[in-house]
Amino acid sequence: MIRNFLSVAYRNLLHNKFFSTINIAGLAVGMAAAFLILLWIQDEKSYDTFHEKKDRIYEVWNKVAMAGEMECWNTVSAPTAAALAKDLPEVERAVRVNFNDDFLFAAGEKKIIASGITVDTGFLQVFTFPMLEGDATTALSDMHSIVLTEKMARNLFGDESAIGKIVKIEHKDNYTVSGVLKDLPNNSRFHFAYLLPWSSLKYGQGQDLGWNDNSTPTYVLLKPHVNVSAVAAKVKDEKQRYSTDAKHMKWELFLYPLSRWRLHSSFTNGVEDNGGRSAYVKIFGIITILILLIACINFMNLSTARSEKRAKEVGIRKAVGAGKSSLIGQFIGESIFIALLAGVVALILVLLCLPAYNKLTDKQLFIDYGNPYTWLFFIGFVLCTGILAGSYPAFFLSSFQPVKVLKGTFRQGNALVTPRKALVIVQFTCAIILIICTIIVKQQIDYGRNRTTGYNKDQLIYHFMTGDIPKNYSLIKNELLESGAAVSLTRTNSPLTERWSDGWGQSWAGKDPNVNISFDRYLADEGLGATAGLQFIAGRDFDLQKYPTDSTGLIINESALKLMKFKDPIGMEVSDLGIKWHIVGVIRDFILTSPYEPTRPILICGAKSAFMTFQVVQIKLSGSTAGSLSKVASIFKKYNPDYPFEYTFVDEAYALKFDNEQRQGTLAAVFAGLTIFISCLGLFGLAAYMAENRIKEIGVRKVLGASVASIATLLSVDFVKLVLISFLIAAPFSYWMMHKWLQDYQYRVTIQWWVFVLACSLSVIIAIATVSHQAIRAALVNPVKSLRKE
Repeated sequence: MIRNFLSVAYRNLLHNKFFSTINIAGLAVGMAAAFLILLWIQDEKSYDTFHEKKDRIYEVWNKVAMAGEMECWNTVSAPTAAALAKDLPEVERAVRVNFNDDFLFAAGEKKIIASGITVDTGFLQVFTFPMLEGDATTALSDMHSIVLTEKMARNLFGDESAIGKIVKIEHKDNYTVSGVLKDLPNNSRFHFAYLLPWSSLKYGQGQDLGWNDNSTPTYVLLKPHVNVSAVAAKVKDEKQRYSTDAKHMKWELFLYPLSRWRLHSSFTNGVEDNGGRSAYVKIFGIITILILLIACINFMNLSTARSEKRAKEVGIRKAVGAGKSSLIGQFIGESIFIALLAGVVALILVLLCLPAYNKLTDKQLFIDYGNPYTWLFFIGFVLCTGILAGSYPAFFLSSFQPVKVLKGTFRQGNALVTPRKALVIVQFTCAIILIICTIIVKQQIDYGRNRTTGYNKDQLIYHFMTGDIPKNYSLIKNELLESGAAVSLTRTNSPLTERWSDGWGQSWAGKDPNVNISFDRYLADEGLGATAGLQFIAGRDFDLQKYPTDSTGLIINESALKLMKFKDPIGMEVSDLGIKWHIVGVIRDFILTSPYEPTRPILICGAKSAFMTFQVVQIKLSGSTAGSLSKVASIFKKYNPDYPFEYTFVDEAYALKFDNEQRQGTLAAVFAGLTIFISCLGLFGLAAYMAENRIKEIGVRKVLGASVASIATLLSVDFVKLVLISFLIAAPFSYWMMHKWLQDYQYRVTIQWWVFVLACSLSVIIAIATVSHQAIRAALVNPVKSLRKE
């Protein structure tokens, strides 16, 4: 019987090549799109799940009241790890992580620059990073030991064993390679080329920064089978016990499980919200379902539309004893067969598209063909798609009455509402929703891009202060200015596009001591205003040559001035980090963090700051960019010969702030386009069948004097009505959905009426363009040929 079913299915495919091609193409494109999205979702959900003890690993978070709201963040005081390990018997290990800048590594004559992390000795017992050489339990026990990744070891020592070899870092300290790790997986929050032991860090006098600093990522591994709720209650007051801020601030710590790091990690007023990447995973999961549903609807519509062609086959099978269940089995089997063919085509499409898709998503996705679960998933996916696509046609076709069919009295009705019309409406409703959402996402991205930054990004670059740059900075500065390569330059603690320091505890005249306000901190020596093009509304820029006391000067932004409520801020004192700063200037707000968030109050401190250090050189180029860069590079090479001149344009760094939204918006636009394509493919097939089925009616109308335009309009108008109904359903739903999405952004676009008009117009134009070809072709047929059989 199965052989017979396959034979019939194969003959039907060959007999109806046009409709079979549309069916297979629609399903293949839909399945390929679903495969690609599911690969992305699987990658997002798999982050850090490779750690063997993942169910017992937690990140320690801070929680404290700040300006009337509970603030949460995932770094704590450096002594927290040791305190938790000592005070809580349920904690098996507690480890700290410090993300290092790029360091220069030398092994013999080989020199490379690499970034890594400094960790406590138990890091490799908490997290699973397999070692190719060395012992994970002792590899970081000595302060002069270093663990390299396989790639880093190969770059330094070639194919020789790296164990026991000496590596010099920054021309200063020698480290002995004690272990080599297998190269890291991509789906991890940790990306490093080396590990250094925490004991190698040098904080001032060799001590950690203490309980008043809150910048150390800390992780705990709980013992098996402990009561997490009981542990959380003990962890909660741990910082409050030790911190000297306890009199002024109510500190809380909490444990955040590894399973929520990647997709969640978003809090509002101390409570986990629906933000984070989980929202994107849900959105793309819905898009996957919609695309697959639309592809299946194509199959349903074309199968039921051509039901008259197979009505006699059903009648004969029933007349010779075939039951309804066997007919249902036959038709579902045929749809699974077609789904299998479409699945093979879909896999080929995925292979062809994967390189471009990886570039678009900034991932390294792949299909693991050697994993049996991959093939089980593929078979299950094909079966589910085939059953979903074939279910309605199977029940519809198997319900025909053999007497009516064989007498020739069977005809499909032309009711006002039919399942086929409803399915077309569902298709285009999904497509229009995606069109509207894509337009609004693009508007939101453009809205953020067009927001005034508060500084001039043009011709502005930055370079990290590597190697000999700190000691030769004055020479570099003078030569850059004298050569005409730079208009101005300055030193800062971070790039203009990033916040590396913030804090609270400042005091000034008139401040309420019971209110805690967090400020962003920035460090500059002189010339920041001229270099970055900051706009002063009062006072002046730092000028250490003319005003030596500017080393304790302070520049604040408008947001800070509003909080401090100074009528005449110039000369007023602000105490912070043990230093009394005096305000020398007030600038307009500029965007330091996200362009979708309100500008935070900023304190730009003078050069005396002991807490922050100069990390970055900001340079304003002059004249031709290429010519100036060449001069700047040669000067840096002269005074810092062991390090490459690696610069970043500030405008490019600023553009990265939109990278996530841009990537998700592009993905949404691509899949919206595929949805429209699949919908139009089905519409094209339906229009072709409609034209074929009404060929005699068209012939009669032409004989009676109907024009080509009137016939084409007649054949197209029904589809346009369905698209308009789809729009009426899609418009309010998409408005609600995008209004909710925009609430995550404090700076957001207003949803405007023309977006819906544009989406409706595009949908109608696309539908007419799809149907008109078949309609005009049918209208041009010679009526003599179409009526010959009559």
